[in-house]
Amino acid sequence: MIRKLLDKLVPRDYCCLEKQVIELNSFEELKKVFGWLHDPILDRPDIHDFDYVEDVNERRLRDAESLATVIRNVQPEVALEIGTADGMGTVLMSANAPSSSIYTVNISPDEILAGKGGRLTTVALEREKIGSAYRARELSNITQVYANTATWSPDIGTIDVAFIDGCHDTKFVYNDTRKVLRHMRPGGFVLWHDFNPLLSEKFPWIGSVCRGVDKLCRDGSICGRIFLIRDSWVGIYRVPFR
Repeated sequence: MIRKLLDKLVPRDYCCLEKQVIELNSFEELKKVFGWLHDPILDRPDIHDFDYVEDVNERRLRDAESLATVIRNVQPEVALEIGTADGMGTVLMSANAPSSSIYTVNISPDEILAGKGGRLTTVALEREKIGSAYRARELSNITQVYANTATWSPDIGTIDVAFIDGCHDTKFVYNDTRKVLRHMRPGGFVLWHDFNPLLSEKFPWIGSVCRGVDKLCRDGSICGRIFLIRDSWVGIYRVPFR
């Protein structure tokens, strides 16, 4: 049934995604896929907010469940977030893995103003507002990095989980992922936000992200299943064991 739905709704531009994306009904099914035991800790106050039509079907809740379920069960030593914004996602990562070292990367406002940050960015915050949510909680396991991922390379050791939510331009999604994969632990997880092939023609930024991920599939940078909880915008990929 899911395959038929994808064949009908996913643009032909994403032929690899048709083969590799598996939609799940809930985070409980995600737990079953990987044999996990723990439910996510959803310590994020905005997950039930409805600010835009894009928030329908409890999309924010589904996104939080996707990220938190992975982080809670993997318990990464090192986690990377690309795209800090106000730091709400970083708070969620810390709540589910308080012993992890979490590095969160955001482009500086100066570089955005200089036109070096791509076109499709969710929000361009002032410097003092970047990461404000996690700083308000005085969380000690988070390191803020100000960098443009077009030129930055991870120098934080082996990465267990990476959450990619920076610039949504196709070339950024592709290059950010390629860089991250070179530093990933075999069996680790890469997650992309604003990823949902069924919505790729409705929202330009989602289409751009999907094109980046499809390109990664086409050239063999990623292989195997990409999981997507229904109504979420988070693609979940496990790096193969060598």
